[in-house]
Amino acid sequence: MGKKILIVDDSATVRQQVRMALEGAGFDVEEAVDGMDGKERISKSAQLAAVVCDVNMPRMNGIEMLESVKADPRHGRLPIVMLTTEGQAALVKRAKAAGATGWMIKPFNATLLIATLKKLVDAA
Repeated sequence: MGKKILIVDDSATVRQQVRMALEGAGFDVEEAVDGMDGKERISKSAQLAAVVCDVNMPRMNGIEMLESVKADPRHGRLPIVMLTTEGQAALVKRAKAAGATGWMIKPFNATLLIATLKKLVDAA
């Protein structure tokens, strides 16, 4: 069984694209539809190896979810890669300050995403 990755994105299409890429690389994949859902799933799963998270989502955006998750000492070491259409320096800086492990711009490069996640989960 592969390492479990949580995809947090309000776009079903993006979740499906990321899922297909990651499962093809041997990862197990779980999905969340927004930051609130992602936060709940992270708090309930000790098995997650990493999270791939969008920024712009309803209810709770990705940066808010990141800040909330990283505030919990149990999840301080959980790698979280932001995958978004956003590229503003201020958002990237806020995400890094909150503990984001990486920042990738959509449309995503599946090979680069897989390589990044493999590096992160193997280092954990």
